[in-house]
Amino acid sequence: MTEARQPFGEDDLTAFVDERLPEDRRAAVERFVDENPTIRVRVSADRAARESLRQRLNPIAELPIPNRLRVESILRRRRETLRWRLRAAAACVAFLFGGSAAGWKAHEFVPSLMASTQQAALSTTATDAISAHRIFVVETLHPVEVGAAQEPHLIQWLSRRVGHPLAVPDLAGQGYVLMGGRVLPAGNEAAAQFMYESSNGHRLTVYVRASVGDDTQFRFVESRGVSAFSWIDQGLGFAIVGAIDRPQLLDIADTVYRQVDPQHRAAPSEL
Repeated sequence: MTEARQPFGEDDLTAFVDERLPEDRRAAVERFVDENPTIRVRVSADRAARESLRQRLNPIAELPIPNRLRVESILRRRRETLRWRLRAAAACVAFLFGGSAAGWKAHEFVPSLMASTQQAALSTTATDAISAHRIFVVETLHPVEVGAAQEPHLIQWLSRRVGHPLAVPDLAGQGYVLMGGRVLPAGNEAAAQFMYESSNGHRLTVYVRASVGDDTQFRFVESRGVSAFSWIDQGLGFAIVGAIDRPQLLDIADTVYRQVDPQHRAAPSEL
């Protein structure tokens, strides 16, 4: 059977609309579209929608980087956080000199407050990641905004929007290939979602957003058949989401953790 007579899937048609197919594959898909009026009408509609979306988004892409995402703004926020911690520590010292009982309560106040803040951030990261996973993992025509074929642009774009340098985890060893990624809202900030697919069509997502805290343990959450491992590391919240069993998901989370911060020799323990 020749290439021209083979059935073409949604990924082929989407790549054809987005002009991302190799020349030989593009010619075969083009023949297939021309020979099928129904498909040809749908492709024309998708191209019109794509062009309309591009025209609406081009002005946004040309806007300057928001002040809150500039390096100096990020460094200023970090300095403010450090000053807050120093003031809190100074308050603890003052309480300690005021009496042993009161002193020990003050000593425990700041760590417990920081731990509570980190747990809230961790919970928000997991919840938002699962919600985004449910919405986009079922998409056939537009599961991602930027495909894997444009990986350098994808990394640069998402890093700029999240405000941190990001890396795309390689999950080929776990049987998953990068499909691409997209920007998601995260409160007043932006989050990144990378989507992966296995050879049997199963998908999982890696969610990344700016977050408070430096390092936490893995936290496991399950919601209606979808599971997530989340953690915070060096100012970023991560969540690995998929409808797979807990040991396999933990192995993927461990792989992502090691890749995004190679200085770690071992992944954090699981909660």
